[in-house]
Formats: sequence, C-alpha cells, structure tokens
Amino acid sequence: MTQLILGLVLFLGAHSVRIYGDDWRTRMRARLGENGFKGLYSVLSLLGLVLIVRGYGDARLDPVALWTPMLWTRHLAALLVLVAFVLNFAAYVPGNQIKARLHHPMILGVKVWAFAHLLANHTLADLVLFGSFLVWAVLDYRAARQRDARAGTVYAPGRLSMTLVTVAVGVAGWAVFAFWLHGWLFGVRPFG
Repeated sequence: MTQLILGLVLFLGAHSVRIYGDDWRTRMRARLGENGFKGLYSVLSLLGLVLIVRGYGDARLDPVALWTPMLWTRHLAALLVLVAFVLNFAAYVPGNQIKARLHHPMILGVKVWAFAHLLANHTLADLVLFGSFLVWAVLDYRAARQRDARAGTVYAPGRLSMTLVTVAVGVAGWAVFAFWLHGWLFGVRPFG
C-alpha cells in the first residue's frame, strides 16, 4: 500500500500544481524553461504512475475487503465508464459541443471514471486509488473553472458534426477497452 500511496502523491501532486500553486508553476516554468518544466513534470508523473501500478497490483494480491459489491454496480460502472470515455475524447476532438458546454471534459471524465470504479470495487486499495482520483478531479475542476472565470475565457460553441465524431470515437474506444483491453491489462473483464 505504501507504493500506491507514494505513487498517488507523486502523480496527483504533479497534476495538482495548478490547483494550489499556479503562481509557483509560472515561476518554475520561467526558471526551468518550458522543456525543463515539462521534463520534470513528465518524470514525476511517470514515476508516480509506475508506483501506482505496482502498488495497486501488490495490494490486489492481499486485498482488504470493505464491503460486498452488488452485481448491478458492475453494469452501472460500465455505463458510467462509457460516459467517461466520451468526455475524455471530447477534450481532444476540436470543435465539439461537449467541450464548448462543459469546458473541461477530461477532468469530468476522470470524476465519472473514478466514481464508477468506486461503485464496482470494494477493497481498501480501490478506495485509496479511485477515491484519490475522485477528490483530485473535484478540486481540479473547481480550480480550472475559477481560472476560466478570472481570465474571462470564452469557449467556441462547437458543431454537431464534431460532437457526433466525439461520441462515436468515445464509444469505439470504450468498446475496445471494455471488451478486450481491460481484461488483458487488469485481469478483470467488465462483461464476463
């Protein structure tokens, strides 16, 4: 569990600089240069991710069950993760109405993904991992909206055609992940 927690501190810590230290981030980017800052950010994030994967994998070998999940929560989680996939793709597909309306769809996608996994899983490691991501996403979304308000950010309205592309790509990505990759990567098949 120590590796998992340390990994979360590094990964989410690096991703939280804009929540608590936006001015510090600006000074560090000026001091290290854009590439130096991105390099440090990437190294910390990658190290944190490796520790998260190893720590969570180790914790799954000796799980501490906190409750008994009901079967229907797996189905609801799969549906919510579908929504999360569409939201995550909306962050990258230009000109879609989802991003125009929600402004930070990837962070919302992380919220939905984390909540879905909290519903379907039941161990202490699950609570630590997915609960941490959920709390981070709530705080990050609030901070991003506050930055937008201070800067007077206006988002382009988006087009229906690009929104349909976003949804189609999100659904396709979800299907590949749900039916093949999730089982291969994590040993858990959401649908069987």
